[in-house]
Amino acid sequence: MRLTASLVLLLTALPALAWEAKPLREIAVHPERRAQAQVVSLNESRLAAEIAARVVELPLEPGQRVARGALVARLDCGNYDLAAERARAALRASEAKAKLAALQFERARKLAAENFVSREALDVQAAEQEASRAEVAVNGASVKTAEADRGKCRVYAPFPGIVVERLSQVGEMAAPGTPLLSLLDTSRIEVRAEVQQADAAGLHRAGRAEFVSLAGRWPVKLKRLSPAVAKTSRLVEARLRFTGAAAAPGGSGQIVWRSPQRHVPPQFVVRRNDGLGVFLVEGNTPRFHVLTEAQEGRPALAEGLRADSRIAVQGLGELR
Repeated sequence: MRLTASLVLLLTALPALAWEAKPLREIAVHPERRAQAQVVSLNESRLAAEIAARVVELPLEPGQRVARGALVARLDCGNYDLAAERARAALRASEAKAKLAALQFERARKLAAENFVSREALDVQAAEQEASRAEVAVNGASVKTAEADRGKCRVYAPFPGIVVERLSQVGEMAAPGTPLLSLLDTSRIEVRAEVQQADAAGLHRAGRAEFVSLAGRWPVKLKRLSPAVAKTSRLVEARLRFTGAAAAPGGSGQIVWRSPQRHVPPQFVVRRNDGLGVFLVEGNTPRFHVLTEAQEGRPALAEGLRADSRIAVQGLGELR
C-alpha cells in the first residue's frame, strides 16, 4: 500500500514538474555591447609665423610633449628690434614737441589776455598744441605696434600638446602665415565611436562606458549621439569624454557598455510558429510571448515584460 501511494503521488506531481517558471528579475541579464572607437583630439593646429623673418630655432621634435606657453619656435628679430627703437625715439621727439607747444600756447594765452597777441595768433598756437598731441598719440601707437611685432618673434604653444610634425626648418625665410609646426591638443581629448542603430538608445540610457584597447581600460561618459545615420555603414556616431585620465590620442579600440534594459537569456528563448519568444506563465497556464527583436543564440530584449513576469525556464521543449 505504501508503494502504491508513493507511485500515485509521483504520477500526480509529474505534470507540475514538467516545466518551471521564474520572475524575470531573477533571470534577466544586461548584455555587454561593443563598438569600434578611436581617441581623437578636438584641435590639431598648424602654428604659423605672423611676421616675415628667418627661422633661427625650432627646439622641438615630432613626438615631444609640450606644456602650454612653452617656446616652440624663434624667428630673427633684428629688424623688429630696430623698428621698436625707431618708434620709441619718434615718440620721445613728439613728446618734446608737444611739451614745447604747450608752453608756447600758455605764453600766447597770457599775452593775448594783455592784448599783446592777436586772437588769430592764439588760435595758431592752440592748433599747433593739438597737432603735437595727435603726433604723440600716433607715435605711441607705433611703439605698441613695434613691440607687438617683436613679441611675434617667439612662438609659444597655445595649449599643452604633442608635436605632430615640423613644417619648417631652421634657416628658412618665413612669411606671415608660413606653417612652422603641427601641434596636437592634449587638453581636449574625446572618443569617437560608431554605434549600430539598435544599440544607440541603449548607450544613451547607459550613459557610462569604457574605452578598451591593448593599452588598458579607461572610463568614459557619453557626450552626445549624432542624430544622423551614415549613408554607407548605417552607423551612428557617438562622442564620449574621459572621466579621468585620457588614453593617448590616435589610439584605436572599442567602447564597451552594458545595456540598462533587461534581456532574457538565450537558453530561455524558443522558436514557435516561425517566431522567437518566451513562454509567459500567468497563473498555471503558459502562453507564448513573441519578442520581435530576438535573435538566435543571443539575449533578447524583454519587450513588453515586467520585472515580476514569470518566464518558463524548464521543460520548454514540451510546451506548445
